[in-house]
Amino acid sequence: MPGHLSNSGKGLLNKWRIAAGAVLAAHCLLCEDRAPARGLCEPCWTELPWLTGPGCLRCAHPLPTPGICGRCLAEPPHFDRVFAATRYRFPVDGLIQSYKYGGRLSTIRALSEMLSRCKPPQADLIVPMPLSPQRLRERGFNQALELARAVASSIEAPVDATLCVKIRETSPQTRLPWQERRKNIRGAFVALGNVTDRHVMVIDDVLTTGATLNELARCLKRAGAASVTGWVVARTVAAGGSAA
Repeated sequence: MPGHLSNSGKGLLNKWRIAAGAVLAAHCLLCEDRAPARGLCEPCWTELPWLTGPGCLRCAHPLPTPGICGRCLAEPPHFDRVFAATRYRFPVDGLIQSYKYGGRLSTIRALSEMLSRCKPPQADLIVPMPLSPQRLRERGFNQALELARAVASSIEAPVDATLCVKIRETSPQTRLPWQERRKNIRGAFVALGNVTDRHVMVIDDVLTTGATLNELARCLKRAGAASVTGWVVARTVAAGGSAA
């Protein structure tokens, strides 16, 4: 897979990736005005739902004051911290969905620039959230891998897309209530290498309940990781802003 956007069955998609980005980058993805290389004009960029202010020091959910949210206190996650750039709402949700499900590859630059805005501490290794083989065939590319490649140079850490694999297909997490998501993803990942004493950064597009990141972090820590940090474009915020 190195050097390719996706699996070999999507050769045409791979071939046009750079060309599409070059043609479409001159116009804002949201309003069609002239835009810089990141793909969003300055007004649209400024008005994105940036995740600012205090939040949970583990899962990044907004809080009135910095601390640990009720959910993370009740069930401490296997990951150590999450860095999230925006809230998962309009227009970020549309950009992510058009990228992930619609193959709108011109959004990669904008989404990776959002990630870079909340750059976390240095990591030893970047691991993109794995997709199952079936999901990869259906989608044609792993959106987390492409984001990881786009931001890897900014934190000077290598990307390893083969360290962890998803060994079984799971029901889409978005269709499940949060109580069922942890059960659905349990045992879905396997680490194929040793990461003893290393700080691993997991990149993904969206974090909702954190169940998927939590399970991958559990897998990585069993493989020896000293710490696991999540780095996501968008964080779903519960109604009322409470993570309790």
